[in-house]
Amino acid sequence: MERRRQFRHYRTNQRLRLQGDWSQLKTKLQQAYTHLTDEDLTYVEGKGHELVSRLQAKLGKRKRKRKIVKMLNAL
Repeated sequence: MERRRQFRHYRTNQRLRLQGDWSQLKTKLQQAYTHLTDEDLTYVEGKGHELVSRLQAKLGKRKRKRKIVKMLNAL
């Protein structure tokens, strides 16, 4: 049972939870990563996985999806 709780906690930490105005968050990302275009940062509600995949491709394959999601949630 304890292991199940740990796994559930792990999974919820990896979900994309964008808070606030997306245009402001997008501006912060473009300032931090100047090579990202508006097309790279297109976000459609419910399709956050596509955004994360595009960012992974642009920021380098070495950056894991987990770290990208964590970065986006921290904005």
